[in-house]
Amino acid sequence: MDHNQDFDRDGSLDDAIDQEGLSKILQANLEKENDLMRTYIHLAERINDNEQLKDRLENFAQGNAKRTMQLQDELNNMKKS
Repeated sequence: MDHNQDFDRDGSLDDAIDQEGLSKILQANLEKENDLMRTYIHLAERINDNEQLKDRLENFAQGNAKRTMQLQDELNNMKKS
């Protein structure tokens, strides 16, 4: 890594994000993950002739569910502190 190009290396907080901004970004991503999860589940339910694709879509949905839970946990932790 070229540390000469690492702009945060000096400890400057000029580009730091506040809690409210971070919360809004995480909430938006939570909504996107939920939308993707629903889309993958609906698609998988409609596929009858390709079990491999159906399985992959279900796996995608499970991954989105895990990320959704992690994002929700982060948001809950932020509210507590």
